[in-house]
Amino acid sequence: MVSDAQPGGYPGGYPGGYPGGHHGGVFGLPPIISFSIHLDPVISWFSTDISDVRNQGARPGFRFGVSCNRYFSPNYSFSTGIDIISSGGRLVNNTPVLFELVNHPDILVEVSQNEPIVYRLQYLSVPLGLKLQTNQIGYYTFFSDIGLDPKVLIAGKADIPSLYLKNEKAVTELRKINLSYHIMGGIEYSLGGSTAAIIGLGFENNFLDTTKDLNDQPQDKVSHKLLSFRFGVIF
Repeated sequence: MVSDAQPGGYPGGYPGGYPGGHHGGVFGLPPIISFSIHLDPVISWFSTDISDVRNQGARPGFRFGVSCNRYFSPNYSFSTGIDIISSGGRLVNNTPVLFELVNHPDILVEVSQNEPIVYRLQYLSVPLGLKLQTNQIGYYTFFSDIGLDPKVLIAGKADIPSLYLKNEKAVTELRKINLSYHIMGGIEYSLGGSTAAIIGLGFENNFLDTTKDLNDQPQDKVSHKLLSFRFGVIF
């Protein structure tokens, strides 16, 4: 779904046309606004700033969303959209810790030292970025996208294998608002008209702490990192 540019339709007019060609648009120009959907397999993990709490392995997940690009020149656009992110990670503490679970409000669960806590996180994210792309080369357009991702936690669960606990609600142990940066690069393959397939690789890292430090838990900063594989379609 696109809004095509007419000559002079870009800010500043750009008389005389544009170099190269892009899929979609009029006279080889990219559309002023383009929309796409994507479903990205994700690998996520934690990193910490103290040795008493450490990451133990990565978790698979996915990202699903809709993106919108507003072009202000043939090779540059502002990008935004809305994503649902399902991800997680595993943390291990060097000392016993008390852990809060929503379904057990009257007790604190004690997790022994060196026993993992497996987090399952879901976020609603609104990425805000700048997309740079080449002129179309044959059927291919190469692109990169960098920006910030404000996000809100919409679900948080935890598994504690040593206590045989699984899918326990643990939102009280997690911060509800976070902010990350993203970097992505990839290829768009023209399928004719304004339609194109997208393949890309992206990295995302949270600026803010993912977990809360409640009760006797160590004071730390847990960063959440994601590696995503972009598969999408531009309409």
